[in-house]
Amino acid sequence: MSAFSRNLCSAASRTLRQRSSGLSARAVRPIALRAANSAPITYRAAVSAPFSTMSSLKSAAPPVPSNREYDPEIKDIASYIHNTPIESELAFDTARWVFLDTLGCGLKGLEFQQCKNILGPVVEGTVVPNGTKVPGTNYQLDPVLGAFNIGAMIRWLDFNDCWLAAEWGHPSDNLGAILATADWISRTNRAGGKLGNGKILKVRDVLEGMIRAHEIQGCLALENSFNKVGLDHVVLVKVASTAVVAKMMGLDEAQTRAAVSQAWVDGQSMRTYRHTPNTMSRKSWAAGDACEKAVNLVLKVLKGEGGLPTVLSAPTWGFYDVNFGGQSFKFQRPYGSYVMENVLFKVSYPAEFHSQTAVEAAERLNKKLKAMGKTAEDIDHVVNRTHEACIRIIDKQFKPMENFADRDHCVQYMVSTMFVFNRLTANDYPDDSEAATSALVESLRQRISCVEDPQFTKDYHDPEKRTISNALTVTLKDGTVLEEEVVEAPLGHRLRREEAKPEILAKYKTHLGPHYPAEHVDKLVKLGQDTKTLDAMDIDEYVDLYVKKDYTK
Repeated sequence: MSAFSRNLCSAASRTLRQRSSGLSARAVRPIALRAANSAPITYRAAVSAPFSTMSSLKSAAPPVPSNREYDPEIKDIASYIHNTPIESELAFDTARWVFLDTLGCGLKGLEFQQCKNILGPVVEGTVVPNGTKVPGTNYQLDPVLGAFNIGAMIRWLDFNDCWLAAEWGHPSDNLGAILATADWISRTNRAGGKLGNGKILKVRDVLEGMIRAHEIQGCLALENSFNKVGLDHVVLVKVASTAVVAKMMGLDEAQTRAAVSQAWVDGQSMRTYRHTPNTMSRKSWAAGDACEKAVNLVLKVLKGEGGLPTVLSAPTWGFYDVNFGGQSFKFQRPYGSYVMENVLFKVSYPAEFHSQTAVEAAERLNKKLKAMGKTAEDIDHVVNRTHEACIRIIDKQFKPMENFADRDHCVQYMVSTMFVFNRLTANDYPDDSEAATSALVESLRQRISCVEDPQFTKDYHDPEKRTISNALTVTLKDGTVLEEEVVEAPLGHRLRREEAKPEILAKYKTHLGPHYPAEHVDKLVKLGQDTKTLDAMDIDEYVDLYVKKDYTK
């Protein structure tokens, strides 16, 4: 039975399991007690007590048979990876744009010293023969650390693609693990190795891996909220990357099930680094950490490590009971290529995605204010009619802005910066930036309030819409109320994809500029638009185009 079908009977089986678990917890054997003076052992019969400070005993589990079936959720992922062809050219076309955009975002991250500080080998100067090369640097690392480096720089500025559902996230984060593994495999096999069945992988192989990783992460996110139980969405990066990397390394379907089960049992990251009072830079390298763990787990299974067949469903100790409130996952659709086809691009602003339409609305309103001869100084207050996720994640009207991470996750700060400076760039988030030190930005930030519109929330979850709506109403100090500015779908949404493509390409070129000579930038941009040549290119030769021999921290 597939996990998709399993939803139909999960409630009944969960109830039965909880009842049986309750019975076993009550069937307590007599307890042997020894006095402190080593008196002879006496026995006390088990009795019902009205109160006890001792936790329930849970160790009397029955012997586990060796021929257990894997949880259907894990079987479905492994089957999808090995048995479902990707035939959607729309998915491949979108993946190419995601590929270029994501690499560009990683290069942009390298412009920030805090990002550069955590990259590179553990031991300075280490070079791994045939290892993963990190774009924009001269590092050549083992694939595990390479996955961390690439994943961290990609995610640093919160500017790569996005997926919003019951759980949100950034599926292109998986490129950290996929690209690092593909590059290492190809360089090793070119030198005579036999990794992943001896293949030298093409860019199209990487694109296919991205489509599959997007699909696994995105489909798990559609109906299952990990943030509501305190877990960070990078758990899905780890699971998706593990599945894709397993196939790339030549694991069969059974080994892929084992690797995916290891990803679920691995300690999961808490979301606290994304929220008050602990918002900090770890949110920018959390996906790199997930990529690193994914590659490491696959390598362990490649060397013979087994799996945990019921890691999700095992009573008491499984993921569902420990981490998910006893509930099993729900699925809206089987795995295919839906997520890549509908993924959201961040085009206009390096900002948490739930704010993108709010910032765009502010930019539009600035034009109206200018036509009236008004500026941000004339604004009395602003009301943002929005969706529930925006309020839950980035509504920080009165919270002090303590660091970069606070600012790029505060809708009020981002909207206020747009009103005051008519821009929002990555350089507006550091502590010493013009925006962060602006008294007007801070004052206006505290005069921007959010209210939920239930229809906006409904449209956010509607699989046919998936809009991320914000609507700003500005009231001026003289009492004038401007007409509400509504933006439902941000630039980069499926409904505005063609409009976004020139902007995505321009964004990529802008991110290349500080790192390479103009003629090399033009070469990369031209290659990115030549789909046949790009798809057929060996991935290690493509990565070589991004190496910087003169890179320094």
